[in-house]
Amino acid sequence: MSKTEKSVFEVLSAINVNDKVEQKNGLTYLSWAWAWAEVKKNYPSATYKVVKDEASNMPFVYDKYMGYMCSTEVTIKGETLEMWLPVMDGANKAMKLEAYEYSTRYGNNKTVKGATMFDINKTIMRCLVKNLAMFGLGHYIYAGEDLPQDDSSAVDRLATPKKVNTPKKVNTPKKVNTPKKVKTTPKDRIVLDIGDDNWVTVLKYVAANKDLGLKKVGETLLTKYTIEDNVKQEIAKLF
Repeated sequence: MSKTEKSVFEVLSAINVNDKVEQKNGLTYLSWAWAWAEVKKNYPSATYKVVKDEASNMPFVYDKYMGYMCSTEVTIKGETLEMWLPVMDGANKAMKLEAYEYSTRYGNNKTVKGATMFDINKTIMRCLVKNLAMFGLGHYIYAGEDLPQDDSSAVDRLATPKKVNTPKKVNTPKKVNTPKKVKTTPKDRIVLDIGDDNWVTVLKYVAANKDLGLKKVGETLLTKYTIEDNVKQEIAKLF
């Protein structure tokens, strides 16, 4: 790759996918059909593979105690990356062969239905989308950002033009010239409390983004919520 040629990650991570996502149960899903088409437009030789269990030749690995796990591999320009995703219900609970019950922290009993091939298929395609994010496409969503870092149109809309950055032309402090620093202020943040409606949303977000680590997830949550020490401790227990 020449010094002027952009890497695969630089190209795909700059694509704005906001109008191709769906919200469900507080989580964000990107259309797998659109995602794969976008990758092929940029890299026609790209390929993907659904990883099968060597023993059963099925497109998943199953453990009766832990549930199902699906995996994919994507290859772009000679680089192959693998991703995995458990088969989960709408509450992000692991689905197993048979239905089972569990108790919530509030003392309620809930049931997780047994997994079907429909659930397996959905998980495989969601795993593929997550796999593509490892190459950059939609990566900023998993990182908790609102826009890709290199989206020029978004920068034009949200950032203050450079010509007004000098004190002579504008009285706005420099700190407001960066969108990340002005899109949320303490008074705009929602006070997060254990057990409220926002707490449920936060639990789902944490479950879906554990692989980012406590520090990154915490920083993202603090852009939207005011979080007291006792609530931070409860979030930390999830990692």
